[in-house]
Amino acid sequence: MDEDLRGTVLTIGQLAATAGVTVRTVRHYHHVGLLPEPERDASGYRRYRAQAAVDLIRIRTLTDAGVPLARIDALLHAQPAEFAEAVSGIDAALQRKIDQLNENRRRIAELAGGERLVLPPEVVAILDRMRHLGVSERRVRLERDAWILMQALDPHVMPQRIREKNAGLDDPETTRLYLACDQSVDWDPQDPRLDRLIDDLDAWEIQHERDNDRAGYLKLVSSRISEASPAWQRIIEALAHRAEQRRPAGHDN
Repeated sequence: MDEDLRGTVLTIGQLAATAGVTVRTVRHYHHVGLLPEPERDASGYRRYRAQAAVDLIRIRTLTDAGVPLARIDALLHAQPAEFAEAVSGIDAALQRKIDQLNENRRRIAELAGGERLVLPPEVVAILDRMRHLGVSERRVRLERDAWILMQALDPHVMPQRIREKNAGLDDPETTRLYLACDQSVDWDPQDPRLDRLIDDLDAWEIQHERDNDRAGYLKLVSSRISEASPAWQRIIEALAHRAEQRRPAGHDN
């Protein structure tokens, strides 16, 4: 050790500051026998040599790594090769903890999204695509819930629905209607803009009325929205009335 360091003496406060711990911690290490406590000098103070600072830093580092105090004492007195091997083992254990924490973070992130836990990747991609188009998170959640219900009640039609949904999002008019419907949720039910939207949605339903499954999917999502939106209650009622008027006399569902 350098001669200047050999002659260095520190108070307990200076020692604690050097290692980044408190004086109370130093005294605790004295108490448990990890760090030798020097005798008092003629002035009544305990003076620490540089080696005490080195040892204290090693103790603090091992403690921060989660090594039990009982094992630290053995490591401090180990031969260099034994100490190096033990440190490698500690590092490997820390890496395993890091990997587990990263996995926990990934799973928590999935929990926050919700859909990734219960829906296939193709549906998750659709929901993400809707977000990218500017559809509100509220509407996306309603769509997500509709997919979850569909998967539980009629899972064999999921591939067809996925194809249809992607086709709809590829169609500018369908996408425009999705965005308009999303915006209309908070409108007043007497807002004149609803009349134009009802006309557009009715025209869309007429165009797709042969595809009963696809229209049914729209009704599933729409009914969920109407539960919390007076504007959409009016839309659903108006569309149902128009559909009834188009139905041939004497025709039953």
